[in-house]
Amino acid sequence: MTSGPTAFVGAEIFDGVSMHAGSALLVERERVAAIVAEGEIPEGVPRHNLDGGTLAPGFVDLQVNGGGGVMFNDAQSVETLRCMAEAHARLGTAAILPTLITDSAERTRAAIEAAAEAIAEGVPGIAGLHLEGPHLSLARKGAHDPSLIRPMEDADLALLCDAAGRLPALMTTVAPESVRNDQIAALAAAGAIVSLGHTDSSYETCRTAVRAGARCVTHLYNAQSQMGHREPGVVGAALTEGALSAGLIADFVHVHPAAILVALAAKQRPGRIFLVTDAMAPAGTDIGGFILNGRRIERQNGRLTLADGTLAGADLDLATAIRNLTGTLGLTRAEALAMATSVPAAVAGLSARHGHLAAGRVADMVHLDRECNLAGVWVGGAAI
Repeated sequence: MTSGPTAFVGAEIFDGVSMHAGSALLVERERVAAIVAEGEIPEGVPRHNLDGGTLAPGFVDLQVNGGGGVMFNDAQSVETLRCMAEAHARLGTAAILPTLITDSAERTRAAIEAAAEAIAEGVPGIAGLHLEGPHLSLARKGAHDPSLIRPMEDADLALLCDAAGRLPALMTTVAPESVRNDQIAALAAAGAIVSLGHTDSSYETCRTAVRAGARCVTHLYNAQSQMGHREPGVVGAALTEGALSAGLIADFVHVHPAAILVALAAKQRPGRIFLVTDAMAPAGTDIGGFILNGRRIERQNGRLTLADGTLAGADLDLATAIRNLTGTLGLTRAEALAMATSVPAAVAGLSARHGHLAAGRVADMVHLDRECNLAGVWVGGAAI
């Protein structure tokens, strides 16, 4: 990127909240300078012409287990995180919460240290950490190794509270069956984003967890008690409790399109539904499978499954999820893009750095063509 400003023109601009038609995005020294009407572009400023579509903030993904052929569970290192972040950057994601799936206490500690070191070194794209387990419910274990699932103990709580103070964002997925409400309260007080997931809890149990400080539900509809007319379960709590936001895997494999429409129509604010990929090692590659905790995961027909057919993460990128929402379900681009940018950034407390295109913000951007295919990615104003 040159030191002088460049005007990005020819596409509508989504700033994280609103659409701007007939406008230009001015970028200077890696940052957004302004959004102006095309007729107000200063004389002599070079133009970068985009062929229609939408220019938007880089995506924010709060559940990323792997990418670029590697899994965080395999090696909790800065090198692994760099590989994952680079793979997802090429898919348009500017910020990820690398996610450790249920594992040993030693690997959990190593994951925290790796994330802290990556952030201290300024590894692009690493915005914090998501620990999905090990304090989950065996009844809703999904692809998690049951031998590693266990209740939260005092040492676990102390480790997580310390990590919440060290990292820009720490999300932890827990089940009320394995985590007490006073532990949830302590985690929330320390700054952790407590998300309910892999749980068979009742609606009232979830509401009690919300009062203790839970703020999210992990991959809505999946690995949790479903909504019944007499027992609304975790899904009912996620949709009716305004204090809860919920991640959604919009691949039409994990959740039926009709169920997505129901959730979007029913969700009570201020909590929001946001998009996640739940991506695994194949993201950004053409590999056909990988190993997770000693078990083979196969990639076939848009699915990642164990030998018994259990879904094991998703074969999804956020541009595809946005395309599914706009093309099949009829959401506006602004609605779908917010679910992949400003909404997850707000949930994770990352809005000051990610999810918006506004004056002074780092120019991490994506260009989606008229069909919502990814047509360009810029990190700090530089194309990758």
